Amino acid sequence: MSLPVFRAIRVARVLPQAFQGASALSPNAVAGAAQRFQEARAPMALSSPTFSQVGLGAPLTKRHAGVSVLGCGIAMVAVGGCAQGIGQLFAALVVGMARNPSMKEDLFTYTLIGMGFLEFLAIVVILIAGILLYSE
Repeated sequence: MSLPVFRAIRVARVLPQAFQGASALSPNAVAGAAQRFQEARAPMALSSPTFSQVGLGAPLTKRHAGVSVLGCGIAMVAVGGCAQGIGQLFAALVVGMARNPSMKEDLFTYTLIGMGFLEFLAIVVILIAGILLYSE
């Protein structure tokens, strides 16, 4: 669905360029404008001079990889937070078991539930970091 929208935007940007120089709507001016429009539209190549100047038609050859890596690195800081949370979770398990040994099984169950939430958070953070790394 988005491809026809992008083509419509490109046509809307090319159309005024096709009518440049046509002062009146004489048959010759309209035919010349239509011919220029068809020449600009026919190849639909990114190397066309008409499309190379347009934002949506500009070739995506330049990739700003430094910004992607920086965003990924900042997102990966949250994985350290997940690791710290897992450490605090098991530290609380040890303290709870030391205070009340009879609750050992229940505390371990709650610890595993909390561990599952933290692992899910870490996986989501890693996925978002991967999306940031490979985004434009």
